[in-house]
Amino acid sequence: MFAPGHLGELTQIVPFEMVDAALESGRAVQTRVRDLPSRVVVYLLLAGALFAEIGYTGVWAKLVAGLEGLSVASPDSSALSQARRRIGAAPLRELFALLKGPAAGALRWRGMLVCAVDGTSVYVAASPANLAAYRRHSAGPNGDSGYPMMRLVAIVACGTRTVLDAVFGPDSSGETTYAPQLFTCLGPRTLLLADRNFDAAKIIESAAANGAQLLIRGKLTRKMAILARLPDGSWLTRLGTVELRIIDADILITSTRDGAVTRRVEHYQFLTTLTDHRRYRADDLVELYHQRWEIETSYLELKSSILGGRVLRARYPELVNQEIYALLITYQVLRTAIADTALASPAISPDRASFTIALNTARDQVILAAGVIADTVVDLVGTIGRAVLAAPLPSRRARACPRIVKRAISKHRAKGNIDRNAYRIQVTIEILGDG
Repeated sequence: MFAPGHLGELTQIVPFEMVDAALESGRAVQTRVRDLPSRVVVYLLLAGALFAEIGYTGVWAKLVAGLEGLSVASPDSSALSQARRRIGAAPLRELFALLKGPAAGALRWRGMLVCAVDGTSVYVAASPANLAAYRRHSAGPNGDSGYPMMRLVAIVACGTRTVLDAVFGPDSSGETTYAPQLFTCLGPRTLLLADRNFDAAKIIESAAANGAQLLIRGKLTRKMAILARLPDGSWLTRLGTVELRIIDADILITSTRDGAVTRRVEHYQFLTTLTDHRRYRADDLVELYHQRWEIETSYLELKSSILGGRVLRARYPELVNQEIYALLITYQVLRTAIADTALASPAISPDRASFTIALNTARDQVILAAGVIADTVVDLVGTIGRAVLAAPLPSRRARACPRIVKRAISKHRAKGNIDRNAYRIQVTIEILGDG
């Protein structure tokens, strides 16, 4: 009866002992052995994140497909639903706590772990119970949106894109309300990147109180006193209790479209706690800020590659929490498998590993029930890693594209005649010194 409890090759990253420990911490170990032991239900939930397009009875069929010859249970949808409600969200929360953190090979700059914070919204099922906990967004005269939404805020290690920590809840609270709950995962050897929404005194003070260094894109409308000017053109100020260095920069973006050269200049202002202008050059910090987009790619992988843009299945808030933790755990173990592959194969960096290939290979391994038990010789690459290495992504290119939906929901043209193509660009950074 424990045989269906596996995650294919990913079981080696989420072994039975770890799941049992999480169940013990979450006080969800079964009082008697059933056809659906708690450990099996946890793996069912993780596999459900891999197969987001089917119901849990279909997920169960995937788990037992490679177990020919074994007598396994055949639960119906009601039994699976009762089992999920029986264990609740606590063991999934404990399991995520065991797995979260930066993987080996995460980006380090001047000895600091580079990470990024940001938030996103996820649609949940429009059941009466969910509607009582989550709100629909108002769509003006056309009525409210079809599905209620929840907010997810995470800190991601750049490079490996593994999750250091995450928090979620009703989207009636904003990113800046949730974010301080995550800052305990930061320390003196971390450098946190954030966009303009996090340019707030309480956010900066909270992150700095944990010893983290900060690099935040500032709001151009904010007026701050100049305490001292530095030789490189940057200047010092104070926001709340934190001393900051301000870097003003013009970024020239040059692109060629159909033989015509176009140029545009964007003005950026950056706030950083790295006040030593000799050790931390202004142009290096401006260039480093581009790594903040790693977290945007993480949300793309979560919401598009894994969920496929779908609404979460759960119809009760407690099970929504359970499903989100299962989604975060599954994403984390996939990213860990990719990081292990890059660690064992230095010729490829984590950002050249295809997340889609890793996801689809992991699905195949679940169906085959392959690689569940590790060999006596440790294989960091495994079947998933070899599939990723066989088709690496090209090296990252400097490109620009409009931040709009490329394929509209409507079949009619959206937002007029807009060029939605991406073009290669050349970026020139100019540090301004006029304060």
